[in-house]
Amino acid sequence: MTTVPIADDQPMQRFGFRMLLESQDDMTVVGEAGNGTEAITLIARHQPDVTLMDIRMPGLDGIEGTRRIIRSGARTRILIVTTFDLDEYAYDGLRAGASGFLVKDALPEELLSGIRAVAAGDAVVAPSLTRHLPVTPGTGGAPATSDPRITALTDREREILTVIGQGWSNWGARGKVL
Repeated sequence: MTTVPIADDQPMQRFGFRMLLESQDDMTVVGEAGNGTEAITLIARHQPDVTLMDIRMPGLDGIEGTRRIIRSGARTRILIVTTFDLDEYAYDGLRAGASGFLVKDALPEELLSGIRAVAAGDAVVAPSLTRHLPVTPGTGGAPATSDPRITALTDREREILTVIGQGWSNWGARGKVL
């Protein structure tokens, strides 16, 4: 049974989510919160599997609430569900530690499959946003390892290995590093 609290400042939205989730044999709603602070308390009390988190709430918003929940070490996975399909909200939510981001106009089946996917450890992002999320490649800075086989390489050698590791063919790699 997947346990889910709902954090949203709109009572009708919480009611709708609750009705949908409680119609499922494999999900149960363990509580409701009207802001991020209430969500943190609810999560500490129930240790749920997945938390539905709105972004724009009074007081502590969903992004900062997500950040604090993740930092606390809570085992819950957070699925942000919001009206706003703005790229920066999605990016900020995912960077704060959310496991997924869906917009509230998603079909009920999409929300349910999103909850199940996040509960299983997968990430979910609204299809309308995947075209717009920024790609953040490696910075090419210092290696993230202290393995002497890696740290002994020159910057140029690391650059070439990075291109190879990205799957470029010989011809494509040649164009990238020359």
